Amino acid sequence: MKEGLSDADESGHFPQFRDARDGADVERLATIAENYRFFATHQAAGRSTAYEKLANAVAGDHDILSFLSGLPPAKRQPNLLFASSQYLLEFAPDPATLRELVLAQSAKLGALMLSRRTQTNEAARCALFLPALAALPQPLALIEVGAAAGLTLLPDYYTYDYGDHKIKGLADNAPVLVCRASNSVPLPDNVPTVKWRAGIDVNPLDVDNEEDVKWLRCLLWPGEEGRSERLNSAINVARRVRPWIERGDLLDDLPRVAQMAPQGCTVVVYHSAVLTYVDIDKRRAFAAAVAELDAVWLSLEAAGVLPAVDAPSDSEPGSLLVRGGNEVLATADTHGTWINWTSGAQKGR
Repeated sequence: MKEGLSDADESGHFPQFRDARDGADVERLATIAENYRFFATHQAAGRSTAYEKLANAVAGDHDILSFLSGLPPAKRQPNLLFASSQYLLEFAPDPATLRELVLAQSAKLGALMLSRRTQTNEAARCALFLPALAALPQPLALIEVGAAAGLTLLPDYYTYDYGDHKIKGLADNAPVLVCRASNSVPLPDNVPTVKWRAGIDVNPLDVDNEEDVKWLRCLLWPGEEGRSERLNSAINVARRVRPWIERGDLLDDLPRVAQMAPQGCTVVVYHSAVLTYVDIDKRRAFAAAVAELDAVWLSLEAAGVLPAVDAPSDSEPGSLLVRGGNEVLATADTHGTWINWTSGAQKGR
């Protein structure tokens, strides 16, 4: 029996999953279903037809919803279910294969979802951070919370293509990050100067570990052109640079790691699609902790994640690039394909 499956009963199911399937609360199932419909409509639509269809199928499948209801709320998310299924199946699931997997191998699937996290680590997000990073006093000391494999800790190594404006990074054979930028984005002529970099993650991923790399690949959505090639290229850069990633908590360990930054650098604490997985009290505590540091705070999260920030009323739907916890710099695609700078400094409420 594989490690982590010792709680499975003789039928191959975790008891908590079996109980949820027999008598799950109807309201809880309806909430999970609604979350999957939201994912299909607002996240997968226009980006991954396969996952849009799959999420809608899950929303209408009582057995899969019951299986999900037996997991902790933070472990019911579509990205985690779909990536874990792909990890076990060795291919992206469709509604039929996902249902078969849930019914036949709920113990293995549940154990994997409990042990893994959503760690997309999309290198293209560096194209969103780059204008803000380059505008700061150089050199920089970067601290990324939720760093995963460290692929977004390398903004100075990648090459950028903003249409008629291209910026060469430090690494040869690095991914070219293509991003559509509005005319108001303050695009730099060069990549920022990074003197020091560190990441913090509760479960760092090792680019030399085959299982960790496999997990990163399973987090990619079918139908998103270029992401697989970009991930492979970014992994190769990370294998050469080897950014340091500390195993730790974004709240408990940030002050200690920040103290290690060298003198004479602008310390930048940043993250992307991380606080959305943290409860509201911890978000507030994290904001207070960053405020205690002599650092610049850059956040790329969905609208509503930072309680002190509203999206500009005329903005295109997407994530918000925020400085200092309350100044909206830009709206952007969460996967780095476009960025629109705001007109002036848009303050949060």
